[in-house]
Amino acid sequence: MSWAWEHDPNEEHVIDGAPPALIASVEKRADELVRAAEALYLDGTTHQGVSPKGENVLVPGGMFLCQVIPRHERVYIMQITCW
Repeated sequence: MSWAWEHDPNEEHVIDGAPPALIASVEKRADELVRAAEALYLDGTTHQGVSPKGENVLVPGGMFLCQVIPRHERVYIMQITCW
């Protein structure tokens, strides 16, 4: 398994009519978060500690809520909010 991001519970629920420009900003920032998590947790599948807290991330036009789960090697995008 390798690090990636995905929508939780699914893309349709998370995106829910968000404008394409906001979605592109979220995806770009999610890619950055994946690279950072991959560097921090070299082998996430063996991580024994507590997962980091979820965080709100600001992007142009809105924000999104995400959660890093090292054991899954995933950054989960759980909600997108547009202004």
